[in-house]
Amino acid sequence: MPTDLLTGPWALAIMSVLVLGDSFFVVIPGEIAVTALGAIASTAGSPPLWSVIACAGAAAFLDDVACYLIGRTVGTERWRWMRGPRVQQALAWARRRLDTGTASVLFTARFIPFARLAVNLVAGASRLHPLRYLCLAAVAAVGWGAYQASVGAVVALVVPGGPVVAVIVSVGAALALGAAIDVVTTRVRR
Repeated sequence: MPTDLLTGPWALAIMSVLVLGDSFFVVIPGEIAVTALGAIASTAGSPPLWSVIACAGAAAFLDDVACYLIGRTVGTERWRWMRGPRVQQALAWARRRLDTGTASVLFTARFIPFARLAVNLVAGASRLHPLRYLCLAAVAAVGWGAYQASVGAVVALVVPGGPVVAVIVSVGAALALGAAIDVVTTRVRR
């Protein structure tokens, strides 16, 4: 059965690795993995939804902290890719936003792939107090994990057809929500 791997002992580990990887390589489907596992948890009962949320939150927190530490130790201009115009524009945006509202920026950036990277690098480079950063990043990461898993779980409860259909529809719903967020944030920036 196709859901055996997703309900087995490796499901949470695979999802966590995908979430960790998508911090640095945004083409890795971390969000999709969390949403899909949320749908599986809702339809199959395994793994439990709370464990999907906890593992997704922990992995998201670790990747945010990794970006923070890179920003803190390396800065935002050491490597050539960091000096590119698009990256510098994103980093400048993150600096401005962190100056005006650290908590709201960390929470919002958690949902926007490139913004997440930029905000966490800048938070480290600007020496945002570690304890304050860690507390805010932890809450943002768990909130993100709960949101992503809940999208899958809710869709799975509403859509008939079993786990495979629930995963496909919930991933589609997550992609649509992500696209909508991208459209709104682009319009707000203009």
